[in-house]
Amino acid sequence: MKKIEAIIRPERFDTVKDALLELGYPGMTVTKVNGHGNQKGIDQVWRGRRFRIDLLSKLKIEIVVKDTDVESIVTAIINESQTGSIGDGKIFVFNIENAYRVRTSESGEIAI
Repeated sequence: MKKIEAIIRPERFDTVKDALLELGYPGMTVTKVNGHGNQKGIDQVWRGRRFRIDLLSKLKIEIVVKDTDVESIVTAIINESQTGSIGDGKIFVFNIENAYRVRTSESGEIAI
């Protein structure tokens, strides 16, 4: 099993969520996060004053998937969240040793 963490633009979430649903993965954890990468924030002008926003709002999607589904999920996330502009986000893939469903005590892939 693998855990996929995708940090994406908030406005791209609905299309990513729909793509994951089509692939058979409706379950996910979504967290509002703030941060910056190479972009290091953006400059904006408000009421004639220029100011810098160092931490940008993003969404982090966490999903645990079967090893065989990793490539299709990552491809779907990239295709649906990519704008071609700096700040599109990142995807990280981690190994998961085991998963347990609390309600039934099931473990392994059946628990995801």
